Amino acid sequence: MKEMHSRYIESSSNQRGISQLNRKRLLLLHRDLQGPFTVDAAMHRWDTDRSETQRLLAHLTAQGWLVRVTRGIYATVPLDASQPDRWLLEPWVVATKVFAPCYIGGWSACEHWALTEQLFRSVVVVTAATNLRERHAEIQGTEYVLKTVSAEKLFGTRVVWLSEQRVLVSDPSRTLIDVLDDPALGGGIVQVANVLATYFAEPLRDDLLLLTYAQQLGNKTVYKRLGYLIERLGIDAPDLLPACHERMSSGYSLLDPSAPQKGVRRRRWNLQINVTLPDEQATEGLPS
Repeated sequence: MKEMHSRYIESSSNQRGISQLNRKRLLLLHRDLQGPFTVDAAMHRWDTDRSETQRLLAHLTAQGWLVRVTRGIYATVPLDASQPDRWLLEPWVVATKVFAPCYIGGWSACEHWALTEQLFRSVVVVTAATNLRERHAEIQGTEYVLKTVSAEKLFGTRVVWLSEQRVLVSDPSRTLIDVLDDPALGGGIVQVANVLATYFAEPLRDDLLLLTYAQQLGNKTVYKRLGYLIERLGIDAPDLLPACHERMSSGYSLLDPSAPQKGVRRRRWNLQINVTLPDEQATEGLPS
C-alpha cells in the first residue's frame, strides 16, 4: 500500500500577525472545512459576499495562514507549520476536490492494490468533471493524468481515508477493467499484462465481477484484450474465456491503441497484435 500523508518543504516563513476577527475566521475554516475547500465554502461559512471572501482568502494566503491549491481552491495550513507558504497537501486529497466527481485509478490504483511493482510519479484520476480541456494538470508539483468519463461510469470504487479526508479509488477489479479499456492508464499493454497476471494470482481475483464491470463500462474491446491475455499468459479461467468470446465486438481492434497500427491479426479475438509481449514464443500453438 502506498503511504499517504500531507507534507511540506523547506522555505522561509511568511506568517505574520493576524487580527482578532480574521483569527476567528481562520479557526472556523480549521474547524469546519478540513482539506481543500472552495471560495463558495468559505463564503458560506463566514457569511460574507464573494468579493469580500476572495479578498480575505488572498490576504490570509499572503500572510501564510492559507495555501492556494489551484484557482478557486484553498487549504488551511497547520498552525504550527514552520514553512507555511510551501505547505503541500496529499495529492490524492487534492485530486478529490479539484477534479470532483472522480476516483483515483489506473496505475495509481495498481500501486495501491499492489498489482504492480513499478512506481509512477504522476497520479491517474478518472473524472466526470465537465470543465476540463486538458488530459494533464500539475498542482503543487504533482502531475495528474486525467481520464474523462460520464458520471454513470464512476462505479466500482472503495473509500480510503487520507489526512482525515474521504478519497475514492477504483477497486482491484475495476482497476483491471479500466487499464484493459485504456491500456495507457496502466502504462501500456505490456505493463497491463503484468497487472493482469498479478490480479489472477491473488485473492483479489473475481471473475464474475470483471464481467459485470466490463458490461457496465460498455466497451466490448475489453473482452478481446482480457480473453487474449488470459490465453496468452496461460491463466486457468475456463468460464471466463468463453464469456469473453461471446461478448466481444466484431471487427478488429488494436491490442494497444497508443502503439503503431501494425502486427499480426488474431481472428479468434479480433485483435491486431501491435505490441510484442515478453516471451513471445509462448503464443505458439494459440488459435489464430
